[in-house]
Amino acid sequence: MKTLVEKVVEAGVPRHVALIMDGNGRWAAARDLPRSAGHHAGAEAAERLIRFVGPKLGIEYLTLFAFSAENWSRPPEEVEDLMGLLQQFIEEKVDTFVDAGIRLRVIGEIGELPPNLAQTVRAAVRRTEDGAKLQLTIALNYGSRQEMVRACREIGRAVALGAQAPDTIDERLVGSCLYTTEIPDPDLIIRTSGETRLSNFLLWQAAYAELHFSDTYWPAFTPAEFVEILASFQARERRFGGLGEEKAE
Repeated sequence: MKTLVEKVVEAGVPRHVALIMDGNGRWAAARDLPRSAGHHAGAEAAERLIRFVGPKLGIEYLTLFAFSAENWSRPPEEVEDLMGLLQQFIEEKVDTFVDAGIRLRVIGEIGELPPNLAQTVRAAVRRTEDGAKLQLTIALNYGSRQEMVRACREIGRAVALGAQAPDTIDERLVGSCLYTTEIPDPDLIIRTSGETRLSNFLLWQAAYAELHFSDTYWPAFTPAEFVEILASFQARERRFGGLGEEKAE
């Protein structure tokens, strides 16, 4: 008898899955632990999933929402811990990524990060640029509205210089000015912790993504639950604004 993993792979996995990794603090609070412990456990959950997605499932693109542009409003000590954790994670895993054929991308305002972290990010992106087995994107200091404003400014400058006619601005052009220009739109977006919103994550790119909201806090999220979500995704009919096969007949 085939396992669920085998069935999911045979049915065809989505090309791009994105995750909003939410619930680290509540996971820690439920265990009378400091919030920092939740973030560290969340990093371990991310590593588990990364190790599983490429080799076991063959998913091409995985995007993880690690730190939003709005997260700077958290207590300074928590932000400092998160920055240190992100730097440690990237430094420790970059060799593993290279060996596993994982290409790392980072989307967001990298220049606003602490200098050491920004340098670490850029170095890791360069070192992994030949990876072809999994394209791992980490959204870091990222906000979708900010991303779209940035794209508008870029297009506006081109129009002002006479390099772009206003009537030629279309979806393709806007998409090419986003951080994700080289990444296909997500087929599936998963958010953990029971919250049912996108929280300024990939708003343009999510136009036709399927959404799944899990009650599990991110540190407790497992590859097994991920596979169950993929099986549920495969049972959905994606119509992209059309009528679907049955109604179209």
